[in-house]
Amino acid sequence: MTYTEDLQQRVEKIKQGGQEKYHKKNKEKGKLFVRKRLELLFDEDIDIEDAFFANCMEDSLPSDGVVTGIGRVNGQEVCVMANDSTVKAGSWGKRTVEKIIRIQETAAKLEIPMLYLVDSAGARITDQVEMFPGRRGAGRIFHNQIKLSGRVPQVCLLFGPSAAGGAYIPAFCDIVVMVDGNASMYLGSPRMAEKVIGEKVSLEEMGGANMHCSVSGVGDVLVKSEEEAITYTRDYLDYFPANFRNKPSKKEPKEVKTFEKPIKDIIPENQNAPFNMFDLINRLIDENSFCEVKKKFAPELITGLARMNGASVGIIANQPRMKGGVLFPDSADKAAKFIQLCDAFNIPLLFLMDIPGFMIGTKVEQAGIIRHGAKMLAAMSEATVPKISVVVRKAYGAGLYAMAGPAFEPDACLALPTAQIAVMGPEAAVNAVYANKIAELPEEERPAFVKEKQEEYKDNIDIYRLASEMVVDAIVDPDMLRTELIKRYKLYETKNIEFTERKHGVYPV
Repeated sequence: MTYTEDLQQRVEKIKQGGQEKYHKKNKEKGKLFVRKRLELLFDEDIDIEDAFFANCMEDSLPSDGVVTGIGRVNGQEVCVMANDSTVKAGSWGKRTVEKIIRIQETAAKLEIPMLYLVDSAGARITDQVEMFPGRRGAGRIFHNQIKLSGRVPQVCLLFGPSAAGGAYIPAFCDIVVMVDGNASMYLGSPRMAEKVIGEKVSLEEMGGANMHCSVSGVGDVLVKSEEEAITYTRDYLDYFPANFRNKPSKKEPKEVKTFEKPIKDIIPENQNAPFNMFDLINRLIDENSFCEVKKKFAPELITGLARMNGASVGIIANQPRMKGGVLFPDSADKAAKFIQLCDAFNIPLLFLMDIPGFMIGTKVEQAGIIRHGAKMLAAMSEATVPKISVVVRKAYGAGLYAMAGPAFEPDACLALPTAQIAVMGPEAAVNAVYANKIAELPEEERPAFVKEKQEEYKDNIDIYRLASEMVVDAIVDPDMLRTELIKRYKLYETKNIEFTERKHGVYPV
């Protein structure tokens, strides 16, 4: 056999991954082989694969269970690490960890996105001394992720388990896409939980994809298949630049989707009437350009990426159809993370307000709503990208502040003619001020008195009065709002602001 033939045989054997029985088992679960995942992810094939022959002297550990290299997604080079779950369940050994660390270091040097295709049972206990505690042990992976955070986009596609310490790979990514039924992450398995703390719990309850995307919020996007996860990731990356030094590239502008009703006909005059904020969003953005983030988590707040006239924009919008659009601890956290993400990569922000304020009561106070709300305010305030807020209907109490109200230096605070800005709504305000007076009145006189005082209150917070006092910068015809936003974002492109001089803030985390 020639040297060339020997090399070709070795290459083909390594490319096959683990034993056939593990491939079959994965196929039964609807899981793709790692190299098939990469084939679907990249525009073409992987451009460069590093440490292909890692641990090649051990037949049972081809590439030491992880593929690392560089390929192109939408024409942009990205670094990738992808676990091979046919090789000892994708577990980490010494060389596995070193490969992951090296590809992260490459992403840092080249300043290109870093993708993590995770499907791993965690550390190999037999290799723990070599791969766990040292300076280039597994902890270095997370250290590198933290250094890369906000420098280059980091995406986790979670196809299988991400167990124990390995669960921090998704935790430190900008976004986590989880495949329902197969993806999971947990610090301790159900078996360990039963053994250590006596809790009997299923894998889904402990760390399943649906739980993390709807309850814990560690997951961002729940998908039905690996193909859907890869398609979402390719679409998501298209909104971002390669790194923090650049701005997102503009795409071919598209018109808005055609609707029978214009904006002015979809917004109820009654501030308390249900209203689907997506009806407004879809009339402002380029057709079919909305990429939602954390759809299942805290749905009273909508967060997502979109395009307006071909340019990327991050949207934070209250959803009156869910819990009245009131902010809770989870929705405040959801907003803070998304705002930081967009600001890190120079994506302008659009806040669409229809908010009664923050939730009140014992339960949310004990859950730390003040602390969580402060986190959202801090993220919003520090964002230096072009930032526009629109009061759609109501902006009451600290809700006005959290949604980039005038005091937080938005580049513009716009209002629709339906808008109201106040410490609280007319009903609550009249009750707060006149509760004793109302109680003293004969019952038949109360409705007329309450209505009179509510009308007086509404006159006091009339949007034209607020515009007269320069609280808002403009009152916009609803059906001209998209045009106004596109014009303003174009003008604000050259914005260059340093928030303040310091090492870093002390955040209310």
